[in-house]
Amino acid sequence: MPHKRWDNLLLDCTLATLAGDAGYGLIEDGAIGWRDSVIAFVGPQRELPGEPATIAASHASVRGALVTPGLIDCHTHLVFGDNRANEFEMRLNGESYEAIARAGGGILSSVRATRAASDDELFDASLPRARALLRDGVTTLEIKSGYGLNLDAETRMLRVARRIGDALGITVRTTLLGLHALPPEYADRRAEYVDMVCDEWLPRIAEAKLADAVDAFCEGIAFTPDEVRRCFERARELGLPIKLHADQLSDLGGAALVAAFSGLSADHLECTDEAGVAAMARANTVAVLLPGSFYALRETRLPPVAAFREHGVPMAVATDLNPGTSPLLSLRLAMSMACTLFRMTPVEALRGATVNAARALGLHDRGVLAAGQRADVVIWNARQPAELAYWIGGLLAHRVIAGGREQRSWP
Repeated sequence: MPHKRWDNLLLDCTLATLAGDAGYGLIEDGAIGWRDSVIAFVGPQRELPGEPATIAASHASVRGALVTPGLIDCHTHLVFGDNRANEFEMRLNGESYEAIARAGGGILSSVRATRAASDDELFDASLPRARALLRDGVTTLEIKSGYGLNLDAETRMLRVARRIGDALGITVRTTLLGLHALPPEYADRRAEYVDMVCDEWLPRIAEAKLADAVDAFCEGIAFTPDEVRRCFERARELGLPIKLHADQLSDLGGAALVAAFSGLSADHLECTDEAGVAAMARANTVAVLLPGSFYALRETRLPPVAAFREHGVPMAVATDLNPGTSPLLSLRLAMSMACTLFRMTPVEALRGATVNAARALGLHDRGVLAAGQRADVVIWNARQPAELAYWIGGLLAHRVIAGGREQRSWP
């Protein structure tokens, strides 16, 4: 059978394929080729099936540069109206996150700004944030709702998130976060609000195919385990995967709760106990670690990274990009923070932003460089994989390719 010419072929690569269960999957003097949006070849250059000019329409040497899968930011709240720099200043003056939230700040201040913004205003404000992640090597990202807290505003947020993916040519996975905070108009009607999210919002959003998953905030300042369980039962009936903001400020058993529903991921996890870790391991639930919010809130209790390792729980790393507690515009900086603050290794951080982040979104066609995978590829101004976590800030991505197409969606 004659060889079908590939669209592109990169030569002289230092490939971090991330193939296998551990390690970088390094291939020195490697090559990678793709056709349409799918990787056709990854391996040593000497194993190419022919001369570059005959097997690919376009070929180029990257002169030993590091090449990895596109990064995956699996936890963001990227769509929102206005920022909360004033709360950042309040926290530095001694106010706690809980005190600010109970006084009407926190999530509810973002709700007011998001409800007041038009679709175009939300899109125009959010697109530069997504561009910053793309410029940093992100080719897939998740965007949650949760700053609308009524059906109209929540669906608008999800539609804007999808619009961002279309505009940038990258994959955006959307997550309904209806149980994020109790809206002020339901301050004395908690049960009614939870019923509305479960019985009205979830079926309508599922029917419209606006959400790829359902999330909730299980915390003393948010929703109880019983309220979250009710939401997850309804999501399961509708065939929607689940995720959970779990055990960030206190241990309410969130990790074990999401594991009981075979959830894709439990996120934050600073207060998760050994039983929660073991439950996640049994359920193959990914631990999504969010060092940006840990840093911004000046937390001191570390997530149980050693226990995750011991129990074989896969660890992902994400920005948690949001206006209040993690205004972080770089997944690579989150990787660096995960190493420095959480004592993850550079290989764990890179796998956390690729292989394990894909698992946390229920995606099986990306996160590694292998034939048959989606052609999401980054060529870096670096030679060693550890450099991606070693350099603190700055721009290292030289070329970003999403679905086989080079991206130029930044100024």
